[in-house]
Amino acid sequence: MSRQPPGTRADYCAFFPIATRWKDMDAYGHLNNASYLSYQDTAVTLWQLEAGMEIYRPGGLRFLAAQNGCTYHAEARFPDVLHAGVRCGHLGRSSARFEVGFFRNDDDLACAEGFIVHVSVDGKTRPEPIPDRFRPVIEAIMRRG
Repeated sequence: MSRQPPGTRADYCAFFPIATRWKDMDAYGHLNNASYLSYQDTAVTLWQLEAGMEIYRPGGLRFLAAQNGCTYHAEARFPDVLHAGVRCGHLGRSSARFEVGFFRNDDDLACAEGFIVHVSVDGKTRPEPIPDRFRPVIEAIMRRG
């Protein structure tokens, strides 16, 4: 458990519900830490699709995960519904750090907060600048404060 105070829903921008699954629990009876990494990848991808970032078509925006992590504040269990709030903590030339807060059911405090750093790459997986048309979309969810 973390000593840093958990974030609130107001600290995040776009929200996506994620249903927990029985198989996501570990032997201790709470969600396995690896599940959160999968959930944050899902939440960021859902935000990208909702924001119009074409990630599936040839020539579409292609991000690769360069780093990820998660801080745990409180336990979550099946059958909780997690509400994943997404924001951008840093926007660079070719990378963006997406941060995800997980909120159990109707809780206002995050039970976990994670991040994933995405790097924009070309077809040969070499870093390339994030296209100008997507920069304002990412800036719209920049971390406040």
